Amino acid sequence: QVDVVESGGGLVQPGGSVKLSCASSGDAFKNYDLKWFRRAPGKERELVARITWNGSNAIYADSVKGRCTISRDNGKNIGYLQMDNLNVDDTALYYCTFNGWRGQGTQVTVSS
Repeated sequence: QVDVVESGGGLVQPGGSVKLSCASSGDAFKNYDLKWFRRAPGKERELVARITWNGSNAIYADSVKGRCTISRDNGKNIGYLQMDNLNVDDTALYYCTFNGWRGQGTQVTVSS
């Protein structure tokens, strides 16, 4: 069993930034691509970003491209999602997943 815990969400003003973390137990983390998804009320789940197991390549959803950076530290079994210039459409539950394991997510609410 692999535990995955996301953190870093909260209430953010429009134009603000957040850095989300995805912490995993054990060493399986370093072997798999990492994905960040988000789900907003009334909307479909969206793949926000994905990074390869070794961090060599990343892709982003068009909705966040240029405002978002995914990264990872395999030595610490932690992944990150930095999001800048947030807007209300970024309000969602964000969660990370790899190899089918995922956490409960962390809520990001963008509001003035």
